Amino acid sequence: MNICDFQIIHTYTRCQAIDDGVLVDVTNMAKEAGIKFPVAITTTLYHDLIEPSSDIADLGQSTEGRLRDVLTVFRFSAKGHSGPHLHFRVSFITGISSSGGVVQRTLNLKAICHPGDDLEPVITIMLPEED
Repeated sequence: MNICDFQIIHTYTRCQAIDDGVLVDVTNMAKEAGIKFPVAITTTLYHDLIEPSSDIADLGQSTEGRLRDVLTVFRFSAKGHSGPHLHFRVSFITGISSSGGVVQRTLNLKAICHPGDDLEPVITIMLPEED
């Protein structure tokens, strides 16, 4: 028996991951940012960094603005880059200091360009430790 004799017993598609809430489809905003391929981000990235807490929202931070920042930095980082993996850095306001100033944190993010469900190119943006 060789490896070609094995049958696939289960697949998990990108569409299923989006439907299940494992990925968040951000393709519409990605197109507005000038990105040609469909884009999704992991829910961990979305809930931990893109979606601002109420105290951060009170500072004028919005989900749309933070997502637009990530997509714009990705687009400029990807310009001229070759290869399926791209690491880039994005700064986020993450809190308020005891003196009342904002706390900003620069984080590494990872983007992978890979085949989608129909083998079309798609991009997934995530935290560096995610797959």
